[in-house]
Amino acid sequence: MARGAPSPADLQVIRELAARGVVVTVSQLESWRRAGLLPRHRRRGLGRGRGTVVEAVDPVVVERAAALARHLRQGRDRRLAVLDWFAEAGMAVRPGAVQVPEPPIGAVRQALVWVLERSVSHRLVEFARSAAGTGEEGQDALYANAGRLVAPRRGAANPTLVRAALEAGEDVPVETEGPDSRNMVHVVAAIGLGVEEVGADALAEAFAAFGMFGLTAEDWAQMLGAAERGEGPPVDWGLLEQHANVVGPVKRASDEELVRARTVLLGLRGFYGLYVMHGLLMPDTPAQAALRQRIDAWGMFPFLDHLIALSPSPGQFVEALAVCLEPLFDGLYEVLMEQLSADSNIFSIPGDERGAVGFGEKWMRTLDEQTGAGGASAGVG
Repeated sequence: MARGAPSPADLQVIRELAARGVVVTVSQLESWRRAGLLPRHRRRGLGRGRGTVVEAVDPVVVERAAALARHLRQGRDRRLAVLDWFAEAGMAVRPGAVQVPEPPIGAVRQALVWVLERSVSHRLVEFARSAAGTGEEGQDALYANAGRLVAPRRGAANPTLVRAALEAGEDVPVETEGPDSRNMVHVVAAIGLGVEEVGADALAEAFAAFGMFGLTAEDWAQMLGAAERGEGPPVDWGLLEQHANVVGPVKRASDEELVRARTVLLGLRGFYGLYVMHGLLMPDTPAQAALRQRIDAWGMFPFLDHLIALSPSPGQFVEALAVCLEPLFDGLYEVLMEQLSADSNIFSIPGDERGAVGFGEKWMRTLDEQTGAGGASAGVG
């Protein structure tokens, strides 16, 4: 075979992908091999001096090439494609579909770190740390720069309130104001300049704006004030600094921990989706209600609302995955999975033997009735 000519094995891979409507080239396959994303074909020796031959193309090679082709379009950084591939590989497989193989975990870690080091949150923390000890001028610059980088965010209206309004034919609550840029800046400033420079009152307001554990600003102010006066348990502010470093934990995490964090994130996304769809008149069942009760008992819906994006960008996926390395979210996922194991009839309405079919019909009928009455069209939209 002439030097540089495509191998029969590569041509077979190209043909198999073309049959699926996926176009790849020989040069792409070789480029992916050099990057360590695609394994080389396994070869068998023909005997002394007779060379080697590829007996059969490994299906894993074809599936890895297909995954890369799906996510790597022209002009896109390869690391973003690896992250999309990693997310896809963790999703449930449809009946009759082929499981997407895992990307090389080393390439995943590199991509995670690359995105995190360029994220707004990381840049803010680094800027805050550099402002420590620079006096009022440095503090003013920190607040000014952080305020420009942090965009205001709107929080989601509580699904339970939305559902109650729809069922009563009342106006659907608009989205509640999420934490504004100033609240985020207070937290960033506390990390870089120290809690004493920010003050317990400002931090109490910021924590309440983020919905942490369902506590109000007054609740936080009372607890933080008591700690300052020595009347309550001391606050380990070092944890704030520790949790601000999202890059370090990703670098230190084992391969198994990164995969576990993905499992937690994708699982929590599903539970969060069920909670949100409850607000859109999805038929309620005892199994769904039990899951919502577990989330509420932990005071975690505001956390999930800040963390979860149902159609995340690679950057959102990476930052959420880094957060899911925390034991708090792993513990919530375990509790919800235990509840799901105890009662998995999420889409089974008591008394309706048709299961998911009856569930879907009831949901569509409810939406049609509400839309016809003029009570839900604007809210559902």
